[in-house]
Amino acid sequence: MQASAVIESIWPTIIEILPRVGRITALITIGVFVANIAVEAGLIRRIAAVSKFLTRPANLPDIVGTAIITTAASTTAGYGMLADFRESGRLSDVETLIAVTMNTFFGFIQHVFTFYAPVLIPILGLEVGLLYVGSRAAIALGITVAGIAAGAVMLRGSPLGQTPSRPQRQDDISPTERRSTVSEGEDTSPLVIIEAALRSTWPKIRRIIPRLTIIYMIVTLVIETQDLESITAIAAPLTAVLGLPGAALPVIAVFTFDTTAGAAAIAPMIGTTFSPRAAVATMLLGGIISFAVSTFKRSIPFQYGIWGPSFGSKVIIVNTTLKVVFILAALAVLLVP
Repeated sequence: MQASAVIESIWPTIIEILPRVGRITALITIGVFVANIAVEAGLIRRIAAVSKFLTRPANLPDIVGTAIITTAASTTAGYGMLADFRESGRLSDVETLIAVTMNTFFGFIQHVFTFYAPVLIPILGLEVGLLYVGSRAAIALGITVAGIAAGAVMLRGSPLGQTPSRPQRQDDISPTERRSTVSEGEDTSPLVIIEAALRSTWPKIRRIIPRLTIIYMIVTLVIETQDLESITAIAAPLTAVLGLPGAALPVIAVFTFDTTAGAAAIAPMIGTTFSPRAAVATMLLGGIISFAVSTFKRSIPFQYGIWGPSFGSKVIIVNTTLKVVFILAALAVLLVP
């Protein structure tokens, strides 16, 4: 009876997360599968010609370019590719962290077309909307450039970005030199390539999905039973220090939990209570505060599901730290008298 009561209490949560997990599962599967197709079919050589201007300065293998370009279409699929490259030994932990950092701007690009242009700019108006999106673009680009610089320094002297501590093996060789699992003497028809890619994809998906589902369920249960809104209280001293209007605090509180609602809340006050720069600064500050919520609600289950708790924590720390640093830099520029 007690077990049935527990199941009954968590059943709505299971129903809630299933579509989300299903969507992420599909995107990760596509990302890993496309990565394997690229390797098996030798597409890396062609993609490398386009992406090497990013990967070569960062001392990363050309194969990383596949994930970076894919991220512009789907962040989840791009992450799935990087997870595949790391788990198969083609990327070390350091290389993967640098690649994740470099992905930032390309992940931002897709949001311009899916959210910022069709939703946010019409709400905020052209001037404030473009200023906000431009600020976000500069932040994302800055993080990507920081990733390239980190690779140039941290992987300097390592041929093709290989760290000395990493064993040299077939999966570790640069994709331009690496052979696929389909040997030259075998049939290289599309069907054979697809079958080889599927064989490589399934073991990785089988590891990722159960972990992703369990963590999403735990996080959703905690969110529903705990009060997370109290974290917005830390915004009060920040708005005072930055010299933002008192009305910024409720806007930040709304923005923390829903970007669209936050934009709708501040839009009527632009030009009266808020100058364009102050409005953008308020929304960026809301973005910093929202990291506490979004990290727990989305980043932890997503990153832990893909990488596991240990490496997933490193990805979250690097991502969050860089975003906060570059947002603070943007705030400084916006609020300079």
